[in-house]
Amino acid sequence: MEVGYRLITLVDRAQDGELLGRIKSIRKKVAQEIGFLVPVVHIRDNLELKPNAYRITLKGVEIGRGEAMPGQWMAINPGQVSGTLPGHVTRDPAFGLEAVWIDAGMKEQAQAFGYTVVDASTVVATHLNHLIHMHAAELLGRQEVQMLLDRIAKDAPKLTEDLVPKAISLTALQKILQNLLDEGVPIRDMRTILDVIAEHAPKVSDPNELTALVRQALGRAITQQLFPNGADLQVIGLDAGLERVLSQALTNGGGIEPGLADALLQQTQAPSAGRSRWGWIRCCWCRRNCAR
Repeated sequence: MEVGYRLITLVDRAQDGELLGRIKSIRKKVAQEIGFLVPVVHIRDNLELKPNAYRITLKGVEIGRGEAMPGQWMAINPGQVSGTLPGHVTRDPAFGLEAVWIDAGMKEQAQAFGYTVVDASTVVATHLNHLIHMHAAELLGRQEVQMLLDRIAKDAPKLTEDLVPKAISLTALQKILQNLLDEGVPIRDMRTILDVIAEHAPKVSDPNELTALVRQALGRAITQQLFPNGADLQVIGLDAGLERVLSQALTNGGGIEPGLADALLQQTQAPSAGRSRWGWIRCCWCRRNCAR
């Protein structure tokens, strides 16, 4: 993370900067949510940036930037507010919501209007947290994978000894875990992941096929993530031929014929017609994170 000179106060403990502590908490929280500890976030000043600007880079490439106003509060419009506020109009850098920077004295008024009000450190920390989740797959390197294996080895040494590198290489395991993270699937349950790989790796060498097998084993966790608290799971059935067409389109990275796309859209919008035409089949996860 690179910051303009006016944001140095946010990262300087001598000036009661809170951002370093928040980043430390973010790394711990992310580890609990997705299953591995992301690398350390390095912070430095950059005089080429605007005084109140910051940017976040990954492997030397910018993945996000924004502005923060130390001493002020960002009032974010969640969509239903009852009034307007004076201040510097902007957008929330993490999610692009309409927002305005206001003075501290306007905080209570903003909350009364229905705004979500956060300080400058929270704005930057939330943006960073969002980007970490978006780029989790890229942040999982070989060192992080080895750390996960070392942790599992303490409780199940035989599992890791027989798996890497006898049944599967560390690189292939990394690819499988990255596939899951890229789809938004946490890798907290490493024991289940490794059990599935150990069972199928002798016969299946393609990391994408192994990812599909692991995904099935993690089905309960995936479903619970999408439909918490026992909510009903909405599914749609597809004709076997249509399912093959869509699967091939996903595998080849292309699209589907426009006429077919229009017909599919019309059928899915008509509940009774959709059931009679397509029929009910199993609910599955395609490898592009598309629940159907």
